[in-house]
Amino acid sequence: MKYSTHLKTRFAAAAAAVIYSLPSTLPAGDATIYDIIVYGDSSGAVTAAIEAKRRGLSVILVNPTAFPGGMSSSGLGATDFLGRRNTFGGIASEFYDAVAAAYGQKFVRSFEPYVGLEIFKKLINDAAVRVDYNELLDREKGVKMDGKRIDSITTHSGKTYRGKMFIDATYVGDLMAAAGVSYTVGREAESQYREDLAGVRRGDTNPRVHYAQRDKDHFIKEVDPYVIPGDPDSGLLPRVFKVEGLTNGQGDRKIQAFNYRVCLTSDPALRIPIGKPEGYREIDHELLLRNFDAGDMRMPALIEPLAGTGSKVDWNNMHAVGSDHPSANWDYPEASYEKRREIEKLHEIYIRGFLWTMSNSPRVPTELRKKASTYGLPKDEFTDNGGWPWMIYIREARRMVGDYVMNQHDCMGERMAPDPVALGSFGMDSHCVQHIVTDKGKVQNEGVIWRVPPRPYGISYRSIIPKKGECENLFTPICLSASHVAHGSIRMEPVFMALSQSAAIAASLAIKNKVSVQDVAYPRLLENLLFAKQIVSLSGIPKTDKSIPVSKSDTHDTR
Repeated sequence: MKYSTHLKTRFAAAAAAVIYSLPSTLPAGDATIYDIIVYGDSSGAVTAAIEAKRRGLSVILVNPTAFPGGMSSSGLGATDFLGRRNTFGGIASEFYDAVAAAYGQKFVRSFEPYVGLEIFKKLINDAAVRVDYNELLDREKGVKMDGKRIDSITTHSGKTYRGKMFIDATYVGDLMAAAGVSYTVGREAESQYREDLAGVRRGDTNPRVHYAQRDKDHFIKEVDPYVIPGDPDSGLLPRVFKVEGLTNGQGDRKIQAFNYRVCLTSDPALRIPIGKPEGYREIDHELLLRNFDAGDMRMPALIEPLAGTGSKVDWNNMHAVGSDHPSANWDYPEASYEKRREIEKLHEIYIRGFLWTMSNSPRVPTELRKKASTYGLPKDEFTDNGGWPWMIYIREARRMVGDYVMNQHDCMGERMAPDPVALGSFGMDSHCVQHIVTDKGKVQNEGVIWRVPPRPYGISYRSIIPKKGECENLFTPICLSASHVAHGSIRMEPVFMALSQSAAIAASLAIKNKVSVQDVAYPRLLENLLFAKQIVSLSGIPKTDKSIPVSKSDTHDTR
């Protein structure tokens, strides 16, 4: 508690002022041609820009949001290590080492959002990276092409940025799409890449559900889906679908659920009570309450303690009905900015309503209700937003389709990329995609997958660049070329940081050698990756790091 108080004193002003503390505008008529332009709202956007600056290149980070660090400073405080902290190095390792040092530790598995925010700010300032905040790409006419190369990007504010190389480090792939690069949204069919986790996954009929995860994010009790129980003519509850002919392995354009990774506190001095939100409808939470009525007494949340105070937690979705809002996000990847704000607000109302219901409804089991009611939003986090996280948790959106598509076979070690630029290790994971009505007339969650790779695996360089013949000066390390299944494993924040740093290194070589991103020589790239302390192979993993505890995440999904 004493150390956390010290942190609060040290970081409070900076956390509140970070949005305004860095350069934010280009002078009128600025003719600068940057070596590298990073457009992004993620943690990877920060590492890419820092790496470019350290290599002596001119770089600007054009951020569509008002803060740096993406989810790693917007609530995702329970870090995505899966017990394998030693599978990434470089700037990602610097970030997590700085997090641990802020708490006076060698290793921590979690951190408070404002601590992550302040560390990103310090890394940016130490590297003297210029950041322009609140600059949204004009997706309709803001990308100017010169043949197969991006010449410039223009934002809605009217600012134009010219560059030699571009890195799309957004969670949604807006620059990639506007540049005409091939991409996909949704789930491939089983047959496309021969993945037995691909496409539709009906938890009620799938014999291949991982033996240890048969109740992961699934209903374990029979729950009626109709507005009037037992009466199909009364209609289905909100966000429940009856889909004829739905079988395992079918492909579609649906994506796994989003939520907000809310940071909550049980400290009375910090706690902002969570009231019933405007727009609350009890029927939106009827599925949750019926699941309790049916006898499922599990806490529908993964509550991870955060380092520091002993009172803060990262509240995440868990089990049949939690803080995820399945199907409400299907339009998000390609939606307009205005539509995305509507979807985000819909999620906020739902999750606030979920938390209020958990704390107040007499239909919630007494012990669970008591526990939920101890939590509220923290006064010292997201201070300009009432304690609510700035960013929705975008688990997947667009995914590029490149010459190398990472898939389940890479994750399982059945195929090995010859040109790795980072390692992945997390389980192939998808949260619920939709609530469906089973053949028995009950509710089930569809789309849930979870399988842990046997060992860390390499992520191909070709998966972060467009296919040959498409854009020649663009990297896409976040919305990379991966199947839905593989992306579920790759999509961890430390991996995004590592991939984005590798993208900046490759961009520097493309500039130096005056070649396209597709023609960067991998042997030379590998030398530079290793010099930057990136870990790209099993042989590069430190074998003597005793600071890495085995986590329950090794056998249970936490994301």
